Amino acid sequence: MIHTKRRVQDRRTAVMVAVLGTVSVVAYGLLAAVQIMVLNPLAAVPGVGLGQIHADMDAAQETLGAWWVLMTVGPAIAIALLVRAWKRPEPQPRMVASWYLVLLALGTPAYFVASFGPGMALADTYGIGGADASPWAVPLHVTSMLAVIALAGLAAWNRSRVSRLHR
Repeated sequence: MIHTKRRVQDRRTAVMVAVLGTVSVVAYGLLAAVQIMVLNPLAAVPGVGLGQIHADMDAAQETLGAWWVLMTVGPAIAIALLVRAWKRPEPQPRMVASWYLVLLALGTPAYFVASFGPGMALADTYGIGGADASPWAVPLHVTSMLAVIALAGLAAWNRSRVSRLHR
């Protein structure tokens, strides 16, 4: 009876972690997309509207490319993990949390790869540097760093828990 209650509670916790993880990864991807498509171009070329920036890039035969494909991978995986956690009979909450932390940790490298082409297109069009001009990439990088720290903490906690069980 107690074992069954514990499994039911673990399952509920795992599904809640999966829901929160999915929301976090999707929010990360949305902020990254807005940063690449709107915030960074506006910050990189102050005083010029977004429509004009896109027109200038078209005239210079530059394109923002298919960066958005990469930014959809994380949210798609997060949704698949949510479905898996929902359907799996005994998901472990710590394992589910680690899946989402890995996705968030990989957000910075994915953002770098996705934003590189659009940044270079802006640089080529306007003769500016291709780096982020908008500060809105910082929350993305901080989130990824915190996810790495949380993964390390989760691993250390699991290791200490296992060592206590084997004593």
